[in-house]
Amino acid sequence: MPDNKSSVVDNPWQALRRFTAARIALGRAGVSLPTAPQLAFQLAHAQARDAVHLALDTETLHAQLLQAGIPGADACQVLDSAAMDRLTYLQRPDLGRRLSDVSRASLTAFAGDPEVKRAGKGDGQQERIYDLAFVIADGLSSLAIARNAVPFLQAVQQRIAPRNWTQAPPTIVRQGRVAIGDDIGSLLRTRLVVVMIGERPGLSSPDSMGLYLSWMPRVGMTDAERNCISNIRPEGLRYDEAAGKLDYLLAEAHRRQLSGVGLKDESAAGVGEHGGEQGLASGTNFLLAGDPER
Repeated sequence: MPDNKSSVVDNPWQALRRFTAARIALGRAGVSLPTAPQLAFQLAHAQARDAVHLALDTETLHAQLLQAGIPGADACQVLDSAAMDRLTYLQRPDLGRRLSDVSRASLTAFAGDPEVKRAGKGDGQQERIYDLAFVIADGLSSLAIARNAVPFLQAVQQRIAPRNWTQAPPTIVRQGRVAIGDDIGSLLRTRLVVVMIGERPGLSSPDSMGLYLSWMPRVGMTDAERNCISNIRPEGLRYDEAAGKLDYLLAEAHRRQLSGVGLKDESAAGVGEHGGEQGLASGTNFLLAGDPER
């Protein structure tokens, strides 16, 4: 009777596992997975489920924003979507795309405050008084926000500081979907809104954060009118790289006054200037060098 060690057949691709967290080259025991990879799968599945249901600690996040010196953090608004609990949020995506009545009234009152208007460039209903707003939403992984939101915002602020843009106070949204940024951006009257949101957890990435950028946000925008940067986390797209990509898109959106399919990320050749990946040289094998668009 062979022992457990000799009954496990290693996969010849074993050496490639050091390059990726993907579930490859797991080996086999007969026609099944070996015990260790099976247990690792069950653990990853549990972590993904926990990430979906974990509530966002808004008080701690607000305190971290203040400590990091994020512009407007002292006036940060904590809002709720129309999905008032997690079960409703998961079953009714449409409710996660708009603010609750209470949060809408609160944000409307804040945006209409005379002190806020005097800080901007006009007080007309359609006048955009801010250049940029950041919306932080729990999405499908509050773990992603808890781990990545503040360090990423710090990296972004370093990039955009020379542009002297006016920034709305950041907002934190519970039970939020991507499109809730359109609602918030239109109420705050901002030219650009960036929604930072926890992405759907994978079996090797329960803490992946995504960004969605919209020019002149308004209720009813389609996904074709947004730009997305995905998989922001230390094991994925690093903060400095993601900040460089966002900085490029923000500047181009302001210059060209659009976002979405009409705005392409052409920054790959210049990312290396900021310490990230170098642009692909002519003749480079893209399968080996990686996808510059991520």
